[in-house]
Amino acid sequence: MSTKRLLIANRGEIACRVIRAARELGLETVQVASEADTDSLAARLSDEVKVIGPPHPTKSYLDAGAILSAAIESGADAIHPGYGFLAENAGFADAVESAGLTFIGPSADTIRLMGDKAAARLQARDAGVPTVPGSDGVIADLDEALAVAETIGFPVMIKASAGGGGRGIRVARSAEEFRKLAPQASSEAAAAFGDDGIYVEKLIEKARHVEVQVLGDGIDVVHFYVRECSLQRRRQKVWEEAPSAALGEAARARLCASAVDLANSVSYRGAGTVEYLYDDATGNFHFIEMNTRIQVEHPVTEMICGTDLVIGMIRACAGEGLGLTQDDIVRSGHAIEVRLNAEDPASDFMPFPGIVTKLRVPEGEDVRFDHMLYDGYAVPPFYDSLLGKLIVWAPDRPRAIARLASALEGLEIEGLPTTAPLFSALADSADVQANAVHTSWMETWLAQNAKKLISQGEEAA
Repeated sequence: MSTKRLLIANRGEIACRVIRAARELGLETVQVASEADTDSLAARLSDEVKVIGPPHPTKSYLDAGAILSAAIESGADAIHPGYGFLAENAGFADAVESAGLTFIGPSADTIRLMGDKAAARLQARDAGVPTVPGSDGVIADLDEALAVAETIGFPVMIKASAGGGGRGIRVARSAEEFRKLAPQASSEAAAAFGDDGIYVEKLIEKARHVEVQVLGDGIDVVHFYVRECSLQRRRQKVWEEAPSAALGEAARARLCASAVDLANSVSYRGAGTVEYLYDDATGNFHFIEMNTRIQVEHPVTEMICGTDLVIGMIRACAGEGLGLTQDDIVRSGHAIEVRLNAEDPASDFMPFPGIVTKLRVPEGEDVRFDHMLYDGYAVPPFYDSLLGKLIVWAPDRPRAIARLASALEGLEIEGLPTTAPLFSALADSADVQANAVHTSWMETWLAQNAKKLISQGEEAA
């Protein structure tokens, strides 16, 4: 492999994950760190650490110039962006390639195209991928947007074209609500993404969120089957599974084929995820967006397919090709991942940075904990609250849920509240066990189970 020294332009658990993959490939690693992260686990694991600025992300992990300077000074020949921060920033990808370095991800043109959600809808439609009924591209005029909404019928979703992570989205159930909420969505999009463009989609009630993992080398694309991420809080995924138990083989095959078609239409390179809404009532699926990076939930796919996706994307982007065909990818069993955050479920999920006074990682067959922790680690208050991901595998879904419940009992993170009690309660839910869930199910469940979470939180404390 031509790549010898990899800089990780991220932090937290994904930085640790990339470092471990790089080690397996025999690569040296350089970890960038803000002044708040100089004693992070990623900094301890890497071969070299480059401090790039103060704690605030805009002055460190979002400072493309500082990161590029660190890469050049350290002799890195490739940069892995992880997820979040600059991972889907086309300008950063352009700058990396212009500096003569390898960007471990898609081309800047692909990131730019798929990052514009309205343009991505049109690309998907041109590739024959079903899309949710809605507007053709960005709409700047409120009256035009309202006309589209009235044509497709309420309720509708007003979405930021440059959005992501559940931000810049509003649901309008009438023309009156639409006139009120559309300017809010546009303003939030401008503040969060620097782009006030919006588009309109029909709201599919009680839909499932399903997604296909793809890997490409710019020439060929393969898929790694389907994940389901329907358990969400405020449009943020909290519990992910692979495969989706809701899909039959015929629907799964159509979904995977459509994802490969879309990825091929943009000569996709690296790891990517094509996301859809799936309607149980009709059996139809509709394209939402394509994420042009490694996903937080990639481990569940690795567990059922036996493939290291991070290694795969490094090799593919470094010019080594895919190294496998679609026939080589075989899925087995069922995997579940839950996101452990430094948040208090008993206090409306308030972020709770602090010091980890004790860490005990669950052990056992087919249990994995991807994390950024160690005894005495001070969780900083400046970043996303994700501490790690607990992942389990079992031959089938019921046994995977049981294994998850057992692993949660074996996990100890003392010194600060975490979302572990939430997942113990979810694993005990009859609806979750029956897979009778959808993307808005959890909001109702949380309202009904607040007292249970409070009591579990008090017991954990």
